Amino acid sequence: MGLKLALAAVAFALAASPADFVASHQQPDGSFAEAGRSSDATLTAWAVLGLAAAGRSPDRSPADYLAAAPASSANDLALRILALRALGRDTSPFVDRLGGMRRSDGRIGPLVNSTIWGVLALRSAGRPTGTSIRYLRAAQRPGGGWSWYPRGAPDSNDTAAAIQALRAAGVRPRARAITRGVTYLRKLQRSDGGFPLVPGRSSDAQSTAWAIQAFVAAKEAPGRRSFRYLAGLRRPDGSYRYSKRYAVTPVWVTSQVLPALARTPFPLNPS
Repeated sequence: MGLKLALAAVAFALAASPADFVASHQQPDGSFAEAGRSSDATLTAWAVLGLAAAGRSPDRSPADYLAAAPASSANDLALRILALRALGRDTSPFVDRLGGMRRSDGRIGPLVNSTIWGVLALRSAGRPTGTSIRYLRAAQRPGGGWSWYPRGAPDSNDTAAAIQALRAAGVRPRARAITRGVTYLRKLQRSDGGFPLVPGRSSDAQSTAWAIQAFVAAKEAPGRRSFRYLAGLRRPDGSYRYSKRYAVTPVWVTSQVLPALARTPFPLNPS
């Protein structure tokens, strides 16, 4: 039995890395796509961020593809800025457009989620966040989490991203908003070590990765259990399952797991 376990460990170590898996799905025009599907600007941006967190450059630059792809919403612009910044490209036109979407109350775009990502993108580009931090503080729900839209039910993903946004804007790790958000996330952790999107659901790779990034941003120890949960979802080709039950959109899932494995919160390159 010992020999079998040792051989299994060696085989796992020699398997393709998660970064290899993501990189293998780059298309001739520099974009990224799931197997059998068309290229997608959002997936391409996530792939860029995942590879950057892993310290790997794409084989072909996706910058021209990302710069030319339509980006009409605040979320599209914010993700585009983060990815292009990771590629070392000038993002001034996108940043100016995003800044123009800030409302009088500090909300960027229509959502709490779009404000979170707007703040991360602005900080990545070295721009001030202004009243958006006050808006995010006010948007925190009574239980300590954040939701996708105003006055909605909180979830792990938006809470984790909000913690990263507040920290990127200079909010102290021990600030009340951060500690309440961390407490909300801790309560969501399940017995398998993973995190679900919302209470009552099963753990999944992306929610677990988001939680790890939030803990790192908040100067909190993520804990070994969450990494063990992720390790149990890794497949021989280097990709990660969405959950123990489902193996869907592996390029997207693996791209979002990579920053957590690197213990790197967003934005990857704050100015």
